[in-house]
Amino acid sequence: MKSQSKNNDLSARRKFFYRVGQGLGGMALSTLMGQGNLQAAPTGPRVVHFPPRAKNVIYLFMVGGPSNLDMYDYKPALARYEGQPLPTSLQRFQKFAQIKEKQPKILPTPWKFTQCGETGRYVSELIPHFRSIVDEVAMVQTVKTEETVHPFAEMLFNTGYREYGKPSIGAWVTYGLGSESQEFPAYIVLQSGSRLRAKGANFTNGFLPPTYQGVPFRDAADPVLNLSTPAGISEAHQRDVVHTIGQLNKIRDQQMGDPQIAARTSAYELAFRMQHATPELMSLTDESATTLSRYGADPTQPSFARNCLLARRLVERGVRFVQLFHGDWDHHANLAGSLPGICRQIDQGCAALILDLKERGLLDETLVIFAGEFGRTSVAQKQQSGQIGRDHHIEAFPVWLAGGGVRPGYTLGQTDELGVYATQDPVHVHDLHATILHLLGLDHKQLTYRFQGRDFRLTDVYGNVMKKLLA
Repeated sequence: MKSQSKNNDLSARRKFFYRVGQGLGGMALSTLMGQGNLQAAPTGPRVVHFPPRAKNVIYLFMVGGPSNLDMYDYKPALARYEGQPLPTSLQRFQKFAQIKEKQPKILPTPWKFTQCGETGRYVSELIPHFRSIVDEVAMVQTVKTEETVHPFAEMLFNTGYREYGKPSIGAWVTYGLGSESQEFPAYIVLQSGSRLRAKGANFTNGFLPPTYQGVPFRDAADPVLNLSTPAGISEAHQRDVVHTIGQLNKIRDQQMGDPQIAARTSAYELAFRMQHATPELMSLTDESATTLSRYGADPTQPSFARNCLLARRLVERGVRFVQLFHGDWDHHANLAGSLPGICRQIDQGCAALILDLKERGLLDETLVIFAGEFGRTSVAQKQQSGQIGRDHHIEAFPVWLAGGGVRPGYTLGQTDELGVYATQDPVHVHDLHATILHLLGLDHKQLTYRFQGRDFRLTDVYGNVMKKLLA
């Protein structure tokens, strides 16, 4: 009995030290991963469902909902009906987020629109640089969503669901296509301006393996937390640590079969490679003064323009999905005072990105998307202070796309003369998602993942490809 008890104690001690060893490896990995935010590069590229039009995505997401009627959606009838109540026929199904008036009044834009390019599309004076790319852009005028509350509207646009815990579109794309980069994660997030209301839920892997998590790069000395080599640690020593922890995790993975273990091992190896690649990426020292001037980017200062330039550099390095978030476009008040400033923050960078990609031969294979979680109302939202703004509008608002197989200069859909409802070619967020996947060679109905007993997909049980939009 004593011998058996001694053997049991010895076995228990061995298990204890084994688990402690795994824990130490996990702690070291967690530190280098920045508390779990660093993903591994997925294997790939993988087999697509049909020949793709694009292989990379740059997704420009405007936090808060841009005021489309003051930027892209020219509606001269607003001036004719200024100050009049919105017709009952249009107001009946209108779902306002904050307007409490029974008869809100029509608000025209105070900014001038001019026709631009060969397409003759009307563009506001707020975004003069957009005129240079107007013929490269396909405009979808009639996007519809269901959610008027910011956090849930953000998630619907970025994950296809109005609830937390679902994979983002970037996670689905990298799950479907893998990565072509050995030095960077497949899915990278760049943020500027105000932050997202739903925070990391907009670029999460959800129930997909942790490999597909979006990785935020910060505007700081250390773009990725805890990536820099600690003082006094040599490269050879760090390589030994990576190798040893990898071996320990391999043993544990064989015992447990937990996909997070393999993902953490791969993430550790990726982090080691990123230590050399990330400083070179972020420095911008190899960019010409002409390029920096075109973007309006100061290499030493964080900005949306700088992030646009970084996005181009990332797709050049094989990063599959780059998502830029910029806010705040939530202009319930002081529209006239606030909107011009934020338009200036994004206009030059967007135009420079499209032109730069085209000149480098990258636009044909890179799909660029510009969207917000909803648009803004054609009626005024009056504040007690006397300031005027626009409320959230979910029935029909524009999203533009460029490159990656879309028809340049094309406009899909029409709205009524006040810009309230779609009168032709309504497009749901699910349709937009289905089309993005289609351009990447992925069938949105076949790109599925089994979770909790059912097959999930980005578009749930909805979505139709916008075939008119395809080149």
